[in-house]
Amino acid sequence: MKALVLSGGAGTRLRPITHTSAKQLVPVANKAVLFYGLESIADAGITQVGLIVGDTAAEIQEAVGDGSRFGLEVTYIPQEQPLGLAHAVLIARDWLGDDDFVMYLGDNFIVGGITDLVDEFRGSRPDAQILLTRVPDPRAFGVAELGPDGQVIGLEEKPQQPRSDLALVGVYLFTPVIHDAVRAIEPSWRGELEITHALQHLIDVRADVRSTVIAGYWKDTGNVTDMLEVNRTVLEGLERRIDGEVDEETETVGRVVVEEGARVTKSRIVGPAVIGAGTEVRDSYVGPFTSVAEDCRIVDSEVEYSIVLRDASIEGVARVESSLIGRHVGVTPAPSVPRAHRLVLGDHSKVQIHS
Repeated sequence: MKALVLSGGAGTRLRPITHTSAKQLVPVANKAVLFYGLESIADAGITQVGLIVGDTAAEIQEAVGDGSRFGLEVTYIPQEQPLGLAHAVLIARDWLGDDDFVMYLGDNFIVGGITDLVDEFRGSRPDAQILLTRVPDPRAFGVAELGPDGQVIGLEEKPQQPRSDLALVGVYLFTPVIHDAVRAIEPSWRGELEITHALQHLIDVRADVRSTVIAGYWKDTGNVTDMLEVNRTVLEGLERRIDGEVDEETETVGRVVVEEGARVTKSRIVGPAVIGAGTEVRDSYVGPFTSVAEDCRIVDSEVEYSIVLRDASIEGVARVESSLIGRHVGVTPAPSVPRAHRLVLGDHSKVQIHS
């Protein structure tokens, strides 16, 4: 069995962060979202991975390498444009051959991994198996309709009037019959080959399409709110570890990780929180559910429920919360006089200002 991992896409909902970085490499608890997926695949006993890459291919390849650090053998499959999930299956046909495979969206996060799902599929081997979860607003997802006995009877992509609240989670398992289905469908109104259409084709020709409804935790980390929520969930599982330098005037409370090479002085760190290697925290407060990456600088500031990427600095700022701070970013106080807001913002940014 192989794995097809999708790591293309523009990541428009995470702009401006994704103007300069792949969305799959934005860290959660100081580890790239993509890495959690690759580890789940390896834990399920799958070793051969095809990685679909687009404009950020060089960055993805530099981060993942040949896959050996995860116990995997990685092959890179270029996709010139993100033309849909079914299109990814189409262009990976030669690499996939006649093997069964799991398709995993590289920006999705599933607590507990996929081992049980893969074992179930191997045991019963339906033509396709999908993962579903209940969501409050299914209009943003592929949506499944189940019959009275739980069988999948219909699928829609981002419907305006959903027939259920069951959204497709970004993990799919297929036998080679899916290749006929992706060749049989036409692009949707979005100009993409939708995997929901390919699955519907299998249903229409009476193939065996099964579903598993999960009650556990799943997130599509495509926006800042979801990134922060996933970060919170992962940090909940932290075990306290102090490998860096923490002076006697610093108080650390609860599940705090201070990586080797970090220096914390005259500060208060309340977990769950992680301070990355080479980072300096001085005269500051770092509150719960905060991940500070490597080589950052936090001085005379307060940060809580936030993700701070590497080489960022926050100095002299009274309070930062519910924020995603990009790499090499500098956050400082504005001059008190004249009273004004001075902003340098990337395209599609959103700003909340308290006047």
